[in-house]
Amino acid sequence: MTGKAMACMMAGAVFSMFGCSAEDRASAAEVTAEPGRILIAYYSYSGNTRFAAEQIQKATGGELFEIKPVTPYPADYNACVDQAKKEIAAGVKPELAEKVKEFGKYEVIFVGTPNWWSTMAPPVLAFLSSYEFSGKTVIPFVTHGGGGMARCETDMRKAVPKAKFGKGRAFSGGSIRHSGDAITNWANETVTVRSEEYHEKNRFIRSSARFFLHRQPHGGQ
Repeated sequence: MTGKAMACMMAGAVFSMFGCSAEDRASAAEVTAEPGRILIAYYSYSGNTRFAAEQIQKATGGELFEIKPVTPYPADYNACVDQAKKEIAAGVKPELAEKVKEFGKYEVIFVGTPNWWSTMAPPVLAFLSSYEFSGKTVIPFVTHGGGGMARCETDMRKAVPKAKFGKGRAFSGGSIRHSGDAITNWANETVTVRSEEYHEKNRFIRSSARFFLHRQPHGGQ
């Protein structure tokens, strides 16, 4: 057995020690980030999208940011629907009440919205138009009353064409309070969160591989 083969075998054994099988590594999410580099930005009218955002925050350790227009939508549902329909048709981007501090430090941005008339709510469009998304990964999540994702992700891609996109997901608003596990599982499948423990494991694996490689006789026999 060559020294390189021995080192690879030992590295595999170390992975196994930490409960990480070959299948786990192959199926790991392509998106990785530290908790401090993850932002969960959302607009919520009735609380459904807020609930989903909170579950994502618990799963990833990221930072929550509520997208709020300066002028809230009417509390009356029918009045809200009428206003939102007009704004979407006109491409309105309402003024937002707050800005994200140090937006540049975030690498992965979950963006949550209710499905309004088959697209994102106008405050979310305003949010996407307020920052530079080049090189960042956007992961859409949508709450809906039966329309699913519809054009939400497509329109987000149009709004931030320089961003990369992770695997988005739509959740039914009617059953959102019973969807905590589904939201958590999706978040964990979509993003691999790097922690200090993660770095310690990698350092140990690399040092172990180097140790066994250096112990092999020259010539690989």
